[in-house]
Amino acid sequence: MSRDLYDVIARRRDVRTEFVDAPLEEDVLWRVLDAAHRAPSVGLTQPWDFVVVRDRTVRARFAAHVEEQRREFAAGLDAERAATFGPITVQGILGAAAGIVVTCDPDRGGPHVLGAATVPDTVLFSTLLAVQNLWLAATAEGLGVGWVSFYREPFLRELVGAPEGVRPVAWLCVGPVSHLEEVPDLERHRWRARRPLGEAVHRERFGAGPV
Repeated sequence: MSRDLYDVIARRRDVRTEFVDAPLEEDVLWRVLDAAHRAPSVGLTQPWDFVVVRDRTVRARFAAHVEEQRREFAAGLDAERAATFGPITVQGILGAAAGIVVTCDPDRGGPHVLGAATVPDTVLFSTLLAVQNLWLAATAEGLGVGWVSFYREPFLRELVGAPEGVRPVAWLCVGPVSHLEEVPDLERHRWRARRPLGEAVHRERFGAGPV
């Protein structure tokens, strides 16, 4: 049994401040995108697209929008939670070598998607599997990835020119890093503790007792 995959999963981090001023090589980018494109998808719909954004002006526009959303979120916190949130960096848009916007087209498979008739969200879930593949491949390549979620969908859709109805589900900051932290940021900043695996595993029925 190879431990390589398990090691990559354990090392994967949501990166914010560790990006370095170095290029994202084109061959590495395509290997990472190829890994993402090999994700499983319901009915083989492959509902994802990848918009690679290197233009600094575009990234600066998005960074300003994200900062506005961050301030709005912070304003709704009580004093204690706001103090904890204050030092947390929520994006590395300008520090990373590139942004990769992952989109989901819910209509790509047509009106009769094999496997999605009873659970339409499986189309979105498929896109998220592509995100995970991309993230793990990037980690294996020694790159960092940071998922930015402080944005409004209409703004990002317009920014990258996605058609109406196509959802931008992730802006991923991708690029070389100085290192990957041993402990995830939100744990280090005491925003939330990691939940023990034993609390998440149930036998036969939800909440039926400890494993």
